[in-house]
Amino acid sequence: MTSRRNNPQSSNFDSPSHTPSTHSAFLHSASLTTRRAFLAGAGTTGAILLGTGVAQALGSQAGSMAGSTAGSSVGSSGAVGSVGLRRSRPVMTHGVATGDVRPDGGLVWSRVDRPARMIVEASTDPAFPRHKTKTFRSNSVLTPETDGTGRLRLVGLEPGKKIHYRVTMEDQETSMRSVPVIGSFTTAPSTAPGAKKAHKNIRLHWSGDVAGQGYGINPDIGGMYCWKTMADRNPDLFIHSGDTVYADGPIEANHKLDDGRVFKNLTSPYKNKVAETLEEFRGQHAYNLMDENYKLFNSKVAQLVQWDDHETTNNWYPGEILEDDKYQVKDVNLLAQRGFQAFHEWQPLDRKMAVDGRVYRKISYGSLLDIFVLDMRSYKDRNPDAGTSATKPGHILGPKQEKWLIDGVKNSTATWKIIANDLPLGIVVPDGDDQEGVSNGAGGKAVGREAEIGRVLSGIKDVRNVVWLTADVHYTAAHHYSPDRADFQDFAPFWEFVSGPLNAGGFGPNKMDGTFGPEVVYVHAPAKDKQNSSPLDDFQHFGEVDIDGGSKDLTVRLFTTRGKELWSKTLRAQ
Repeated sequence: MTSRRNNPQSSNFDSPSHTPSTHSAFLHSASLTTRRAFLAGAGTTGAILLGTGVAQALGSQAGSMAGSTAGSSVGSSGAVGSVGLRRSRPVMTHGVATGDVRPDGGLVWSRVDRPARMIVEASTDPAFPRHKTKTFRSNSVLTPETDGTGRLRLVGLEPGKKIHYRVTMEDQETSMRSVPVIGSFTTAPSTAPGAKKAHKNIRLHWSGDVAGQGYGINPDIGGMYCWKTMADRNPDLFIHSGDTVYADGPIEANHKLDDGRVFKNLTSPYKNKVAETLEEFRGQHAYNLMDENYKLFNSKVAQLVQWDDHETTNNWYPGEILEDDKYQVKDVNLLAQRGFQAFHEWQPLDRKMAVDGRVYRKISYGSLLDIFVLDMRSYKDRNPDAGTSATKPGHILGPKQEKWLIDGVKNSTATWKIIANDLPLGIVVPDGDDQEGVSNGAGGKAVGREAEIGRVLSGIKDVRNVVWLTADVHYTAAHHYSPDRADFQDFAPFWEFVSGPLNAGGFGPNKMDGTFGPEVVYVHAPAKDKQNSSPLDDFQHFGEVDIDGGSKDLTVRLFTTRGKELWSKTLRAQ
């Protein structure tokens, strides 16, 4: 086991970073908010908004906008030069997305190639008739300071309705508008007292792990086809269970497999090495959005996004000091701060809905469903303290999040309470000789991080209809937990369902820890001699949850990303 030094400033990675590069310094310059300075900067730094948005550097491969900007020139870095751009329209570079829906609306995300304001028209009618359309306009300008990304909260919309929206960008200097981009999402059903008692069916998907283990966007197999498969099943919501990018995972054009096959990838300058600068972290998210399937999915399905480790680096914890030679920056807190900033810039997540302005939050989806989105990464203790030698209580949520979760689940009046845990409860997830997840791998009484989860399970043991959804381990499974089989027994039986990966190496199954009495009811994973199975094989997964509006029963289905249904289970509402 390699030694690690614990940083006493372990939770302080939310403060402004030191300037990581010339480009990042330019991105953070508050004075560069005019279009003229924006374009002049692009010509001098060699990379600006479109440099970070690497899809534009590879427009012929990804169908990007490089050829649609009249008079512009795109260099190998992806930067757009100033020639001819003075009279061109702004360009929305990476489509649109929505997230964190409420009964009165949702959050709309997009990105533009120059300083501009976001304008969103929203209507229940896809024709956008004037008398049925509301128009929203951002107060602030999207600038290089946020990598050209921005979001706009739509409010005052009708609950439980499909909303069609049309996004345009208005140039800050010329007022010229971009070509509009269309999207849609469904507002959450009303949670107000006296709301209609008739319930609509709810469908949500969950999974995680995108572009890991060197498996990126392969045009030979239709790119990241997982997104289209899910979009075709028309979910109302998607819980992205973490590892939205692999900032620690370089991607090569030709990735050779152990069996001699070659997995081909679209590439990017920002996937040549591990991410360390803010610019490089931003490029991880931009790479994934080179995939047209992903952009299509984003335009159709509202998301609830959480993060895990690979948005920063593998198996990280606050205060860690890296000993990996691939990294020049060894301070994980600094890497996490940069990864956190890029994550919030590029994902449709409303920080105002998060309890602490970061990640963990509750989404109320009518009287049938409350979703508790956890952050099991930012507040965890050291992995070396969480292994089989652990003898005292540890933490993976932290005391504030632990109390919030117990109180929120106990006070929920929704029929179903879904807890989206980005790390599984009973699966043993090693980090070398240490432990990465909740379980310490020893069984027996609840110690280490298990003690904290034990307090949660005890605190909510009288609450009915609680289901846990997770990813992380790159296989799919159904686990039933019962005190009758457990060493720790102060809890009520519950189910945890596992899914993933979406587009990464397939692994597993892992060993189980007996502390909370798990039974592996179903598992789908590659054979022991086929670990790190590529998306060429059928060990990529997503999960589907259907809640029947009439009976209120909840059905879970486990799928491969090619659309094959593997297993299902219906849980009766109690």
